[in-house]
Amino acid sequence: MGVPHPIPYQGSKRWIARAIVATFPDDAQRLFEPFAGSAAVSLAAAYSGKVKHFFLNDINAPLMDLWNKIINEPEALAGQYRRLWESQQGKERHYYDIVRAKFNKTRRPDFLLYLLARCVKASVRYNANGEFNQSPDNRRKGAHPDVMERHIRGASQLLKGRTTLSSGDYRKTLEIVEPPDIVYLDPPYQGVCGNRDPRYKEGLPFETFVESLRWLNDKGIAYIVSYDGRTGSKRFGRPLPGFLELKHIEIAAGRSSQATLLGRNSMTYESLYLSPALVSRTNGLPSSLARRPSHQLSLFGIPV
Repeated sequence: MGVPHPIPYQGSKRWIARAIVATFPDDAQRLFEPFAGSAAVSLAAAYSGKVKHFFLNDINAPLMDLWNKIINEPEALAGQYRRLWESQQGKERHYYDIVRAKFNKTRRPDFLLYLLARCVKASVRYNANGEFNQSPDNRRKGAHPDVMERHIRGASQLLKGRTTLSSGDYRKTLEIVEPPDIVYLDPPYQGVCGNRDPRYKEGLPFETFVESLRWLNDKGIAYIVSYDGRTGSKRFGRPLPGFLELKHIEIAAGRSSQATLLGRNSMTYESLYLSPALVSRTNGLPSSLARRPSHQLSLFGIPV
């Protein structure tokens, strides 16, 4: 099956996770994901054996409850998902609304998994009251229970017994990071840029995030930031300041679907920013990533 991915999530780094993991130092002890989401990078790191211990955090508490269920009660969760999936047959649109209303009252992990499997673009959206309000994709019924069970069991096998889970402000997670660890930060783009991101109840001010990166630099922490990107010559996201001394590389993430619809042939590139401590621990960059002597690299040919 390859790397299991039980949580479908918009913005997930599952397609480029192997390239991200390739930047890790060989001596990394623990991987921290303060913005865990689908935990695609942790799953890839566990699958490759690059890291043995993991710390997953997300401010979305129901999402972390779901991760706890995936890791520690995979059989029960797979059975609950199967019952939900089978109960929707012939009334998918109405049933989705019922499950969404129940989730907003109970925050049950199995309800959230069903909603993520069925909602538009696997995109989490909350209203101002903190209620899940994304609509269903009426063209899909969600992952078949057999497929979902394989992914749930696979993720549990990779992470059970060596993963710590938490839900809260990402800065609290950073406080316990030590120099032997590696940190992967994948903040919401809009939130970092100062606008309210509907995936979260709170925004993520740009200046606060930059100060956190400066603090990590002062502690000598090796970290990677997925922050912005570009399609063709159009760049997205506010630039991170030069005083952080981050090495910027790009990963070719494929052709832009929006550009294709408009008849254009534009490639999409995901940006990674490597901390000074990480560059030092890897003597610049792993040889598998170095394509030319530049601070900005396009990583063609990386299997993602």
